[in-house]
Amino acid sequence: MRVKPVRVKDHQEVVYSQEHWRLLEALRSRARPLMALLRDSLLVGSVARGDVHKSSDVDVALLDPQPPSIIEEKLDSRGFRVAYRELIQATPSHAPKLYVYLEEGEKVSIPLSRLSRIEEEFYRFAGSVNLVQLEKGERVPGVNKKLRAIIPKAWGHVEIPVIDNEDEVARLLGVSIETVRDRVEALSRRAERGRTGLFLKVVIPAWESPEEAVARIARRVPALKSKVDEWIG
Repeated sequence: MRVKPVRVKDHQEVVYSQEHWRLLEALRSRARPLMALLRDSLLVGSVARGDVHKSSDVDVALLDPQPPSIIEEKLDSRGFRVAYRELIQATPSHAPKLYVYLEEGEKVSIPLSRLSRIEEEFYRFAGSVNLVQLEKGERVPGVNKKLRAIIPKAWGHVEIPVIDNEDEVARLLGVSIETVRDRVEALSRRAERGRTGLFLKVVIPAWESPEEAVARIARRVPALKSKVDEWIG
């Protein structure tokens, strides 16, 4: 089902049920050992904000470029098995990322080149917590795919629309207005066109070396090659 941004000005209060709290804790429990292994990682999205649902993903992100094979070796040493990966590049100017999907259902994103300021701020825009915050049970504000800003409360959350409230949302999240406008444009375009609109999206099987796969794909995609040339040689 395609999620469309909401264009209304109302504020809405959402009170969580006991079932909701249990689901949130179950998803966070799955993230803890992964983040303990991958130091300096962030838990991103609904599990960081708290507005989870049954199909919520456990998304863990690294911010600094690292060889994917080293990350996968760490994962394998603790029993995390790779199901497959996706090589994603949003636009030719964006940093490419490798999304590693684990058999247990978690996802780890690894940047393959240095992130821009706006790309780094995306994680605050979506809502993200580090391991210390996770252990303390902290939830943080962030924006969902419907372009609603989620503001955590002890009983659940308050949500407000991002559209027509861009300045307020930027202040709330501690990000630049450029980041808010960038994400509004990207998510609105995605909803209107009914597709991801990604410049590059390639599935890489678990049996193939991630570095070799990226190098193979880069040979035919100049915009990718220019970003990863430094470490693939």
